[in-house]
Amino acid sequence: QTRHHFFADNALLRAEVAELEERARRRDLLVGDDEIYAFYDTRIPAEVVSARHFDGWWKKQRHRTPDLLTMTRADLLRVTDAEADRPDHWRCEDLSLPLSYRFEPGAADDGVTADGDRGRDAHAGLGERVRDLHRHAARAGHHADVPLLVGLAGIRGGAADAAMTAADLVASGAGPTDSAYALCRPPGHHATREAFGGSCYLNNAALAATRLRERLGGPVAVIDIDAHHGNGTEAIFAPDPKVLTGSVHVDPGAGWFPHFLGFEDTDGEGNRNLTLSPGSGDEPWLDAIARLAGWARASGARALVVPLGVDAAGGDPESPLDVTVGGYGEAGRILGELGLPTVFVQEGGYVLETVGDLVVATLRGFESGRS
Repeated sequence: QTRHHFFADNALLRAEVAELEERARRRDLLVGDDEIYAFYDTRIPAEVVSARHFDGWWKKQRHRTPDLLTMTRADLLRVTDAEADRPDHWRCEDLSLPLSYRFEPGAADDGVTADGDRGRDAHAGLGERVRDLHRHAARAGHHADVPLLVGLAGIRGGAADAAMTAADLVASGAGPTDSAYALCRPPGHHATREAFGGSCYLNNAALAATRLRERLGGPVAVIDIDAHHGNGTEAIFAPDPKVLTGSVHVDPGAGWFPHFLGFEDTDGEGNRNLTLSPGSGDEPWLDAIARLAGWARASGARALVVPLGVDAAGGDPESPLDVTVGGYGEAGRILGELGLPTVFVQEGGYVLETVGDLVVATLRGFESGRS
């Protein structure tokens, strides 16, 4: 403990630089204890060997060189200041969302968090201007979780080809039934025309819906049952009256991706968003799917695309929902009863031991609904 002002100033500056590490997702920006020791060791005379000696020496020295023991950012940073590319707010015209940063892989708030609640409270018009914000986000990709890996182009192209092939089989009647399942990886429903995001690069479901619209006419209904809002699909088809987009997902206002998109008050003429509270299980989830299916039927849909995310299942680390295997089977039955040419496109699902069972349950439920 010390009463000297330089120590408090240096501690405050160290905390600011530590925040840069969180923003930059690095652990090599802030100097270590050895560098801190060397900073003081080169400035304090060797004969100063106790707190009493130091107080006597500093009482005189601070009048001659008051900043001698005050650190600068250059003293604490090992590299060039990284702050310029890490803003405190996300701004779009007069909309401003506070940003916070944390570098803790595995933590719920790891990465960049936009405080959507504060932004929504401060700007009542957010719902009407969400697409403007989306276009601004699209300039650089709207989410950090989009790794660029060797061989990615071929993998994502293969996923897109699978979705379009499934749509062609359904539309042409060349297959044994008028339904098909496309096993796609990486997923796609967060990708827009202009942007990638949420580990999505090409929007496989949108490609399938476009192909069905071209082959069968419209409207085509997209009912997204992934745990997260299908914001990319909604953005792509917002101006297209021949494709309806519906999504049931965890409430983004509770802190879940895509954070500030997918609220129920952003519904448009051809779009429906139904949100669920964290912890929701079969009953509210199935009720929302039944409502979307009824909406598609009433709208005269001629074909159906189902972005099939199984991450709403209990135990999946990427969502707080608690849907059971039986719930997925019932969801398939509800969708099957629509009697429409249907393409299932794989989206989320991150527990490898259970993904297969959940998908099979959905498809079997779908077949039972068709019979």
